[in-house]
Amino acid sequence: MFRCLIVQPIHPAGVDLLAGAGIEPVHAPAYDAASIFAAMQGMDAVITRDAGLAAPAMSAAPHLRVIGVHGIGTDPVDIEEATRRGVCVVNTPGTNVRAVAEQALALTLALAKSVPAADAAARRGDFGFKYRAPLRELAGATFGVVGFGNIGRATAELAGAFGMRVVGVSRSQPDDVFVTAGVTRLASLDELLAVSDVVSLHLPSSPATRGVIGARELGRMKPGALLINTSRGALIDEDALAAALAERRIGGAGLDVFVREPLPTGSPLAGLDNVVLSPHIAGSAVEALERTARLVTQQVIDVLAGRRPPHLVNPQSWPSPTQAGEVRL
Repeated sequence: MFRCLIVQPIHPAGVDLLAGAGIEPVHAPAYDAASIFAAMQGMDAVITRDAGLAAPAMSAAPHLRVIGVHGIGTDPVDIEEATRRGVCVVNTPGTNVRAVAEQALALTLALAKSVPAADAAARRGDFGFKYRAPLRELAGATFGVVGFGNIGRATAELAGAFGMRVVGVSRSQPDDVFVTAGVTRLASLDELLAVSDVVSLHLPSSPATRGVIGARELGRMKPGALLINTSRGALIDEDALAAALAERRIGGAGLDVFVREPLPTGSPLAGLDNVVLSPHIAGSAVEALERTARLVTQQVIDVLAGRRPPHLVNPQSWPSPTQAGEVRL
């Protein structure tokens, strides 16, 4: 029987798929590096979320055939090492698009309507809060989308439904994608920052995008503008952001992702009243979790059965001597 390590919890539907295919699901007791390394012994497959999988953990499983990434972002996985070992890496694009887009709007609304502060005021009986609260309407505001892939487009659609003017930038999408979405394409990030009341980030983490929002970019935003990040923490220089927020150079930030997760104790972001934080939950709507679990486990099953999976991140790994197609599940 093949064995698959599940590093972090996934929807039970995925676990049932593995078991139904004759693959033993094994749950890691914890997801720090040492625990993952120890749990990898004897594994043929692994499914991981944001814990990723490093080269040492791969070395602990000489029969490893496939790494399933529960989500689209594969940056926490050592793809180069997996490819060198002939290990397939698969991911699940598209399964959490709506959930992440909705979280981006939820963070925007929470800031514009001072939801966390209003909740705290109501609980302590401070109904005079309504005379002090800096509440804002979104209708008529300009919503800037940085990155126009599936999630960026879904977020733009929701922003438009609130009556906002939506603008966007992308390095890769053709003009007709913007036209179809009814979104105004701008020539540069600088131009978007200068006109947007809300800036929502929808970029993958890569050498080209890390720190794309730093002190310079924050200085180009409108004084009351909101910055939303549901993509990757590395897109933002967090020290520069904390300084800009503390000095009220921008209006606020809604962050679901961070450079280090969990957010370190004592992070200046946690002590600011113009920040709304969530613990990397944008893609965790129950519907999205089920879709993602089903897709990642089906691809693990495919690889172990010798079938090429639909979302192979490292095509150089296929075929290899361990994917000869003779296996039957």
